[in-house]
Formats: sequence, structure tokens, C-alpha cells
Amino acid sequence: MAVAKTAMVLAAGHGERMRPLTLRVPKPLVPLAGRPLIDHVLDRLALAGVETAVVNVHYLADQLEEWLSRRRDAKPAIVISDERDQLLDTGGGVKRALPKLGPGPFFVHNADTVWSEGASPVLARMLGLWDPATMDCLLLLAPLASSIGYWGKGDFAMSPDGRLTRRGERQIVPFAFASVSLCDERLFVDSPDGRFSLNLLWDRARAKGRLYGMRLDGHWIHVGTPDALAEAETWFEHEGA
Repeated sequence: MAVAKTAMVLAAGHGERMRPLTLRVPKPLVPLAGRPLIDHVLDRLALAGVETAVVNVHYLADQLEEWLSRRRDAKPAIVISDERDQLLDTGGGVKRALPKLGPGPFFVHNADTVWSEGASPVLARMLGLWDPATMDCLLLLAPLASSIGYWGKGDFAMSPDGRLTRRGERQIVPFAFASVSLCDERLFVDSPDGRFSLNLLWDRARAKGRLYGMRLDGHWIHVGTPDALAEAETWFEHEGA
């Protein structure tokens, strides 16, 4: 099984869809079940054996850095990737952090996604599936029927061997991207400089038949809006994660 010693936590965005909660607090510090969203993420990464989490900061960066400094005695170790000068989007943010992440494999994890585990831990399952000979990227996918806080039409369809195709304009597909992926530095070869989305690199991998997915067995909790946060709080109160 592969080992991921590092992870990128995407925490730099403005959290505009979570307003008014994010007018004074960065979205990763919005509490869920009494703990900031980013603490749920970091603790999960630690359980998966991740030793270093690179966290990018931009919006209300001082607040986020101050909070993360309180975790100095907890795992994983935190390294800041500073984007105060320019918000680089998902792809550009990870590319800037590559020297801190190493060759990989490494996780790329949004700061606003939480899930309940199925029969075995999700991140360990992803590492068990990772095959750099056939994959450029492995995405965690949540069935729409078991997703909390997500009301879209899905993002991907998945073939029996795990290869992914995008949702067409008028389609509804079974799976939403659950905001976690596994890749290595090869995904970023010949990628643009500056600001760009990971979607650009995923589409390039898909065109080569090297974009794969893994189904989440538990419940995915996408905390994207105040309504979704309220739904997540209700779920935690009755079910736990």
C-alpha cells in the first residue's frame, strides 16, 4: 500500500457562499459540532499517517495562522503556504506548495469537507487503490443519495474499473466530488503558472484515461453554505461522524 506523508489543505478562499458567517472569520475556522472545520480535516489526516499538512492562506490569513499555531504539539505538523499576494485557485495553490509537499503521493483536501467512515477508513482505502502506473489522480466520490449539504446534479460518472467521465450539460450523474484527491507531482508537469483550477489537470488526465475515482461508503458532509452547516450540525447531533 502507498504511503502519503504530506497533504495539501486548501484553506485560502473567501468563503463567499458561507456569508455572513465568513465576514469576520475565515471559512476553515467556522465551527461544526464545536470544532473548527479545519480541525476535523487535520485530525483525519493525522489518523491516515500524514506527517505534514501544507495549509494555504489568503483571506483573513492572520486569524487562520494564529489558530493553527495552537496545534504545534498535535499531528500533523503544519506548514503555511502564503498566498496573501495572490489567490491562486486550487491548481495554482498546490503547484506553489509542491516544494513543501515533495514528490508524493500526497492528499489534496478541501477545508470544508467531512464524512463518516464506512467499514474501513477512507484515506487508507485511497492509498490502497493508488497506482501511479495507471493513475494521474484519484478522486474521492460521494453518491448523491448519501450526501449531506449537496444539492447539485453530480460531477462524475464512474466505470466499473474506476475511470471517470464528466457530467454532460443536461445529465445527472451518480457521484459528486467529495473534495479530496490523491496525486503526485507528475500531475503538475507542464501545468500553467499562476492561478488555475485543478479541473484543468483532471480533464487532461481524463483525456488520457488516467483519472480515477473511489466511492465513499459513508456519508459525505459538504459544508458549503449556512443551510448546509445547519444540516450538518443536525446530522452530527443525531448520528455523529
